[in-house]
Amino acid sequence: MEVLARRFLTTDAARSEKVDRWHGRGRRTARENIADLIDDGSFVEYGRFVTAAQESRRPLADLVVEAPADGIIGGTATIDGHPCGVLSYDYLVMAGTQGMRGHRKSDRLIELIGRMGLPTVFFTEGGGGRPGDTDLPLVSALDVGSFALWGELQGVVPRIAVVSGRCFAGNAVIAGCADLRIATPDANLGMAGPAMIAGGGLGQFAAEEIGPVDEQSANGVLDVVVEDEAEAVAVVRRLLSCLRGHTASGEAPDQEALRTLLPENDREGFDVRPVIETLADADTLTWLREGWAPELVTAIGRIGGMPTGFVANQSTQLAGALTADASAKAADFLELCERWKLPVVSLVDTPGFMVGPEAERTGLVRHASRMVTAGAVLTVPLIGVVLRRGYGLGAQAMLGGSTHRPLLTVAWPGAHLGAMGLEGAVRLALAKELAAMPEQEREAAVAEHTAQLREHAKALNAARMFEIDDVIDPAETRAVIVATLQRASSRR
Repeated sequence: MEVLARRFLTTDAARSEKVDRWHGRGRRTARENIADLIDDGSFVEYGRFVTAAQESRRPLADLVVEAPADGIIGGTATIDGHPCGVLSYDYLVMAGTQGMRGHRKSDRLIELIGRMGLPTVFFTEGGGGRPGDTDLPLVSALDVGSFALWGELQGVVPRIAVVSGRCFAGNAVIAGCADLRIATPDANLGMAGPAMIAGGGLGQFAAEEIGPVDEQSANGVLDVVVEDEAEAVAVVRRLLSCLRGHTASGEAPDQEALRTLLPENDREGFDVRPVIETLADADTLTWLREGWAPELVTAIGRIGGMPTGFVANQSTQLAGALTADASAKAADFLELCERWKLPVVSLVDTPGFMVGPEAERTGLVRHASRMVTAGAVLTVPLIGVVLRRGYGLGAQAMLGGSTHRPLLTVAWPGAHLGAMGLEGAVRLALAKELAAMPEQEREAAVAEHTAQLREHAKALNAARMFEIDDVIDPAETRAVIVATLQRASSRR
């Protein structure tokens, strides 16, 4: 009976007033989020009877009621029948702060997750370290293992963090160390909360001023922004479903639509996302980091039933040029696909890397080179499709460093490839001759030579020189990708 009574005190039913107030704010409890994520009856909980280490200053009976599970709920479960780990800080217990016994629990769970090889979801809302735990002898608590253990899982198991409300300090580090971060609009994410900032003499700030979603989305910290916790759980389930190997090929739109998705004027920008949506299996795509470096698009989905990462230049932004941020975004994404063993489809339409003094001030050389390296060291299959323009080192970076680096590199019929933008190449190569011409003749000469070079730079000429593998009907693209990935996966 004592066990059953204590077990009841760890449930939401035992704190109905707190739960009602939380629901009044449009929020779900930690246990409700977990219940929505996992299969019914599959949760094996660890450490449910742990209480905060504050018995020297608070009655145990009070802690049993007010600090169930020491503010962190965790265990193993299944999602759609597949094993996973799940942890959640509980904001209704001391603002979701990280207690010393809670750290022992997270240490234990994270270590087990690594041993069991479980993809893991961590709901990270909370205020960071808790200074009020008095029962354990400590000075700095810097020997806590959770952060190193969690970081050590990179490349071992997939880790997804869900951020709602306030997520500061240690809680934010747990989120930041995950492979992907999904956030609701009310999230605030920062390396310190208001109290720590004030304690450091850096001023008084409301929690809402620290790391709001619009800022953390624009700077690349957040990968997906959703409407609420229910959608966050749905996105987690969709992402995890892409880690479970091949399924039957999903439905896809009519592939003949690809023949008309690009504008007739090849200098006109177009949204590349409908191209990806046409190629991918229906309702499988999750767009990542849409708010950061929008000149590059990244997504995870399926094609022909196969989990796949998609990366593409977005010509509506800076003509699809690769900035320092876009290069970092691409490198991060390629590294994620390598860790998660996802093949990559790269859709190329770029004038190359952004250049000039202003671009170099952003650290372009370092980020661009990191992108090249991330592509070159991929062990997962890479397939390249040149949609329209494949110019210079930027195009090479989109293709793992070389047009011959992917398992297959094809182009659409209207595509052009070159060492740099065609008009720029003409002006550079003929600089002396152009300078000697009368001004009224100069631009006509540039146009004439650019047209000649354009003819030479056609994808068919690149294929004739075997710089690429084939030029294909756009409507064939999905079939060619699927066939190549199927043959590569049979060996893997």
